[in-house]
Amino acid sequence: MSRATLDPAVLDRLAGLELVARTVVEGFMSGHHRSPFRGSSPEFAQHREYVVGDELRHIDWKVFARNDRLVIKEFVEETNLVCHVLLDASESMAFGSGEWSKFAYARWCAAALAHLVLVQRDTAGLVVFDNEERAKVPPKNGEVQEREILEALEATVPGGPTGVGDVLGWLNSRLRQRGIVAIFSDFFDDLERVVEGLRRIVHHGHEPILFHVLDPVELTFDLDHMVRLDGLEGAGTLKIDPKQIRTAYLEEIEKHNHALAREARILNVDYVQLRTDAPVDVVLSTYLARRMARSRGRRA
Repeated sequence: MSRATLDPAVLDRLAGLELVARTVVEGFMSGHHRSPFRGSSPEFAQHREYVVGDELRHIDWKVFARNDRLVIKEFVEETNLVCHVLLDASESMAFGSGEWSKFAYARWCAAALAHLVLVQRDTAGLVVFDNEERAKVPPKNGEVQEREILEALEATVPGGPTGVGDVLGWLNSRLRQRGIVAIFSDFFDDLERVVEGLRRIVHHGHEPILFHVLDPVELTFDLDHMVRLDGLEGAGTLKIDPKQIRTAYLEEIEKHNHALAREARILNVDYVQLRTDAPVDVVLSTYLARRMARSRGRRA
């Protein structure tokens, strides 16, 4: 069995998050040589009318040939990518119906994404949160930075109340460098608060990516034993036969997930659902390959 096909839980036990991150990224990079994110080349912004003194090399001769107009191509100079990785470590992320929890799965994905960004010599940072910031590694680059991120991830144990929306709203003014904000969470929070937090992040010039981490049982409610349900915002605990509420539960979870995906589309934000029974490398590679193809389409 090759490392690329090993269960991430096995890799995690063998050598920690570093091996997981490198294995996932190596599998993706073996078939792709360009970054799925923006690089450091100039990006076309707009045309403007030519004025005396402009450099002739910036004239768009194709426009001149078509319309007999002299216009200048203006560019936005891109800086190196900055990726802020946000990991939800609230109590709900500790749930897992199989061999690993949502938090373990999200931690593998976060480690792989941070490794991918840093191996490209770009900048990555980490924020671990529940209803407030619990750990932070400020954005930097280099091998030392990756080690600090992995150590922070390995040291985290899920627990505490959920507060995704409040944390997003609080964090957006504290993210000094504009860039990608990759959020790994089950988003079991009030949707209006989450969306408002996302709006603020977008307004401040960042590009959020929602990685929606869900256990398969949360999507099917395929249970044959009594379950304990914990309400949000301290609403209390209830033990119940799942057959009594399965239909209502499935309607509510589908409504919540569809609404989150719809709001992401409205904000022009990437939404990626991560089921914890899907291979980490396959899920991330599929998304990153699609993102790269989309980026190429824009530049064509």
